[in-house]
Amino acid sequence: MSLLFSPLTLGQLELANRIIIAPMCQYSAENGQATDWHTIHLGSMALSGAGMLILEATAVLPNGRISYADLGLWDDKTEAALDKTLKSIRKYSNMPMAIQLAHAGRKASTRKHWEGGGAIAPDEHNGWQTIAPSAQAFNEGTALPSAMTFDEIDELILAFVSSAQRAERLGLDAIEIHAAHGYLLHQFLSPLSNQRTNKYGGSLENRLSLLLAVFDAIKAVISPKMALGVRISATDWVEGGWDLAQSLVLAKALESRGCDFIHVSTGGLSPLQQIPVAEHFQVPFAEAIKAEVNIPVIAVGLITDANLAQGQADAIALARTMLYDPHWPWHAAATLGATVKAPPQYLRSSPHGIKSPIV
Repeated sequence: MSLLFSPLTLGQLELANRIIIAPMCQYSAENGQATDWHTIHLGSMALSGAGMLILEATAVLPNGRISYADLGLWDDKTEAALDKTLKSIRKYSNMPMAIQLAHAGRKASTRKHWEGGGAIAPDEHNGWQTIAPSAQAFNEGTALPSAMTFDEIDELILAFVSSAQRAERLGLDAIEIHAAHGYLLHQFLSPLSNQRTNKYGGSLENRLSLLLAVFDAIKAVISPKMALGVRISATDWVEGGWDLAQSLVLAKALESRGCDFIHVSTGGLSPLQQIPVAEHFQVPFAEAIKAEVNIPVIAVGLITDANLAQGQADAIALARTMLYDPHWPWHAAATLGATVKAPPQYLRSSPHGIKSPIV
């Protein structure tokens, strides 16, 4: 059997195969609340035969949304809206589903990506005051974020905890803490964006402390059956920034705390990044981290080849690939001589003369 289609365990959560649908922002929520678009989009992904679906970056506070149209899970209204979507999907799919809990920090308050994605000033329509470890903007010429106070940091940790409890109440199977792509927890990790001189800044130990505090706080309130992992950017791709060596220290610290998986991406913190974009360019970072920890490591980033990551990572995550080809797992299974689950309505879908990979 292909490794890609062998089972994988994340904590106590059993996945049928090692294809993960990565979080993909849809910019289609209303006041943080899921809409019919989420039912359609996530419903399609949940019928794909992948091993697990991770919902898009979901803000733990209103000011943590990347854009005004981002999904949230911070109150009863956002929870109820997402509950409606998930119940519709669960009627037809038993695919494990996770949620990525996030706060965008200084990269919040933006337009939708098809509207240009630029920052919206606090005094403009759909804009708000952003927060960050330090009062440094992501892009020159945009409004400065306010440096977070200790009280705001405490409130942030409590917000992550509250959203995690809501996620478990919704029946989700796993939580991924978003500490990548230049968003708030990544901003605390990187010396480029974290200029604090107190216990949350300076040394590597101090820069790790907020993410580890969030992890510990969530771990303490969710049940053992719920998998808990972290997505990181393994490097900023900027000299003097966050890098693989620091990521290895973080990965070991997370493992020691009972982390169930690490999802390895790169970049997003600085417009000065120099990324050698190519197919599978991030996989070596996942491979390096996998060599140092004994928990599952997920590789992500322009992955299109079904034969990739055989041994380089424990699972592969796909985003744009799944948008372009929502049945990519079916086609990969056909290529590798494996099978995946599909709804009975689709069992006769394979072209004539091709052995069906779906069961």
